[in-house]
Amino acid sequence: MDSHQEIRSRPGNSGPRVAIVGAGVCGLAIGWRLAQAGARVEVFERGQAGHGATWASAGMLAAAAEAEPGEERLLEITRWSQGLWPDFARELEAASGRSVGYRDEGTLVVAPTRDDAARLRATYDYQNGLGLELDWLSPAEARRREPFLGPNLAAAVFSAADHQVDNRRLAEALRAAFLTAGGGLHEETEVTAIETAAGRATGLEVGNRRVAADAVVLAAGAWSAELPGLPEAARPPVRPVKGQALALAMDPEAPLLTHVLWAPGIYMVPRSEGSLIVGATVEEKGFDEKLTAGGIFALLEAAWRAVPAIEELAIDDMWVGFRPTSRDDAPILGPTPVEGLLLATGHHRNGILLAPATAHSLTRFILSGDLPAPARPFTLARFADTPALSAPFAGHAIGGR
Repeated sequence: MDSHQEIRSRPGNSGPRVAIVGAGVCGLAIGWRLAQAGARVEVFERGQAGHGATWASAGMLAAAAEAEPGEERLLEITRWSQGLWPDFARELEAASGRSVGYRDEGTLVVAPTRDDAARLRATYDYQNGLGLELDWLSPAEARRREPFLGPNLAAAVFSAADHQVDNRRLAEALRAAFLTAGGGLHEETEVTAIETAAGRATGLEVGNRRVAADAVVLAAGAWSAELPGLPEAARPPVRPVKGQALALAMDPEAPLLTHVLWAPGIYMVPRSEGSLIVGATVEEKGFDEKLTAGGIFALLEAAWRAVPAIEELAIDDMWVGFRPTSRDDAPILGPTPVEGLLLATGHHRNGILLAPATAHSLTRFILSGDLPAPARPFTLARFADTPALSAPFAGHAIGGR
């Protein structure tokens, strides 16, 4: 290793040296917050920053509407992060000089049939029991909000707290803010190994170069478990879950939808410039990048059942993304058994929603050794088979300013 060329941190900041693998929404957000706090941060991305799962997502911030039985612990961190979003968006826009397309009209969940309405009512009752504030709407009340809903609508639920952000604008803003804060970004750069010595992470290998670091953050999304040199004890149980999605072109002066809309088998997200995002399939097909007739047909049919007028819209784009999904569909955050090696992965469908909480949690842990309470149930230790690894983590700060 000594013969390798060493990448040295950029001047200006004087805090701990942190190397982040992955420049998606979470990797960039962590890097931005750390650089703001004075850390010397280098982010490495195998492709273009923000162009993985972040680019393929829809930007929904739907902690309430997406709450499901068995995910009560997850709800605590998603609601916390949702509460951070308004200030996070304002600060990011100020730091980057770019809009992130934050919209707060709320979210509608619709039931096109009586059977759908019965299922929606059960979900609504469960969510109300958790203290979530949602409103049950009659078909007439729903159509006052969205006039183009289908003629056979049976019922709907409105969530005022569930908003959206433009995920692609968000990625661009995070990239700009991170660089402005003094971070170093290396795109189209493959990390070839994680370096460890005496049970702790010491840096990265990038080709024939070496990156020394006091802390390494693995935020490589669906690829997080595949990084060469990753110690087995720190390998996250993360796999790709394929999602196909498409964008339809609305008239921005007369959009068919103004709220985020959920219906059986579908979500639809209107953008200010006129795009209508329609997604997304859920497929266990590894890193299969193919768009399929069946996948796109299923999305269009479900969207048409909810909003028949979409049949007149042009298809503007179609794409495939890979959700980084853990064994329990929840994020994996914070320390591992390898000192100095931290995780920020496994967010499944909640990467955008959880970006502020993830950035806050990892930054706080690196600088103070403390993981915020809502993040503590989501360390790698929950998957461990041994009592030692399942025990609460005793924090250790990586460094400070």
